[in-house]
Amino acid sequence: MLSQLAILFIGLASALGCRTGTEIVSNQDWWKTTAFYQIYPRSFKDSDGNGVGDLNGITSKLDHLVDAGVGALWISPIYPSPMADFGYDISNFVDIDPLFGTLDDFDALVARAKQLNLKVILDFVPNHSSDEHEWFKKSVRREDPYTDYYIWRDGKNPDDTGKYEPPNNWLSTFQGSAWEWNEERGQFYLHQFVKGQPDLNYRNANLRKEMENVLSFWLKRGVEGFRIDAINHMFEDDRFLDEPSSNNPNVSAGYYDSLNHIYSKDQPETYNVLQSWRDLLDKYAQESNTDTKVIMTEGYANTDLVMQYYTHGSNIPFNFGFITNTRSGSTAAEFKSVIDSWLDSMPENYVANWVTGNHDQRRVASRYGSNRADQMSIVCLILPGISVTYNGDEIGMLDGEISWVDSVDPAACNTDAEHFEQYSRDPERTPYQWDSTTSAGFSTSSTTWLPVNRNYVILNLAAQKAVSHSHYHVYQAMTALRKLPIFKRGSLSVEVLADNVLAITRSVTGATPIVALVNCAESSVSINVKNSIAVLDQMTVYTSSVSSGITPGRNVTTSSVQLPAATTIVLTSPRLYQIVHGA
Repeated sequence: MLSQLAILFIGLASALGCRTGTEIVSNQDWWKTTAFYQIYPRSFKDSDGNGVGDLNGITSKLDHLVDAGVGALWISPIYPSPMADFGYDISNFVDIDPLFGTLDDFDALVARAKQLNLKVILDFVPNHSSDEHEWFKKSVRREDPYTDYYIWRDGKNPDDTGKYEPPNNWLSTFQGSAWEWNEERGQFYLHQFVKGQPDLNYRNANLRKEMENVLSFWLKRGVEGFRIDAINHMFEDDRFLDEPSSNNPNVSAGYYDSLNHIYSKDQPETYNVLQSWRDLLDKYAQESNTDTKVIMTEGYANTDLVMQYYTHGSNIPFNFGFITNTRSGSTAAEFKSVIDSWLDSMPENYVANWVTGNHDQRRVASRYGSNRADQMSIVCLILPGISVTYNGDEIGMLDGEISWVDSVDPAACNTDAEHFEQYSRDPERTPYQWDSTTSAGFSTSSTTWLPVNRNYVILNLAAQKAVSHSHYHVYQAMTALRKLPIFKRGSLSVEVLADNVLAITRSVTGATPIVALVNCAESSVSINVKNSIAVLDQMTVYTSSVSSGITPGRNVTTSSVQLPAATTIVLTSPRLYQIVHGA
């Protein structure tokens, strides 16, 4: 007997005029239209009451991901760490920090995920280790083969006391010099992040082999891929020249953005190492007869440089256009430009991706405004390819209010009380808001590693599941829609209507298209959709932004669609809507 999901899927395909059967998947790899979901483990779910999230907490909530329509979860670092940068300073790449659990707990998480048909992606942090890693300690002592596992350089211009200046003017992303003197070794080491994160030396063949072994270790434990952190920082120009000023009058000397980083990142050697990792993952998948192993890469760089990650092995070189290039107040033309730019630049036969948020960026609902949180979920989920959602954005969570006193993020703490807010990542990392109980259901403890947002009493998952129209239900509706053949094989059209309405259309021959309409203006507008798009005279609102006042299921006349200010709606054929909702 067919499951309800299978029956619904066949019904949806038939409603769109598509054939059903095995050709629906069209031999595409599992990841190509998947909704990915980032979990920041410290903040997702605390299972033992210590105020910090953990692996067993994640396992206990995997059903939520299935319910939300997610296909893969990317877990931020869970490795042993002194937590100078909350897990991105790793002292052992092949174990679990006791704060999060054990390897057995991780194995249980993977096993449960497989039962639920969820893919587990791990954060891989190759640029640096912790200064507490055994490799670094042995490198300090010049013990082979570890002597050159890190970037060591002599100082210059010693003063009368024998104190040296750093080798050059390079700066840490967390402000101040990127060089730290080590008295025992008598040299400076490079740290592009906090001083407890010494950079690894990828010109050393033994180091490269060590990191390949790390990947193999986790693949054997059932991981389906890796998100590679800060990939464009992995190599530096080996001449170690001073970097030029950025000439930015708004940035003080010593702050990272005061320099133009032409020598300390985005070096061409990075692509060769990436390709070697791609080869390793492909070989493992082939020899183990398992699914394609995914590589996701994080590199804030210009589009031309990012596109080269595609051709050197990254399935998903993160597209940060909706983070860096659009915001509250962006026009329909600006959104269209971001979409077109990525699709036009992308190499042929590769897959697009759309990232709305992460643990380093202010939350979607805070950047765009809470009345536009659904807008970004709808836009990213209707576009072709992959969506990447940060935990909590599916319910429209807002940034927490974190004072200077309560700040723990080194990016903030390395500044001062006047400037910390523009650098802090704490606000987007506050605990997930599950319900209205103690600490939003995140923990049984009333004290958590970061304060829970005070709005949790009314903004939480349980409250949104209990009503018919909510941020969560919008997200669910869109992930369900993505399972249709039209989203796997259909064409895309992106237009600007009536000056400031973004229209995104997905269509296949012989079927009624699906259309998202985004009113980017702060005033209402009436548009004739039928003039521009081959839609029916009457279409049904499949889903809509919660603040719009438009109820899903309403029929609209396409020659005169009324869009209130900041409203986003998705239109389908009445028949498709009826099938989805069992009418």
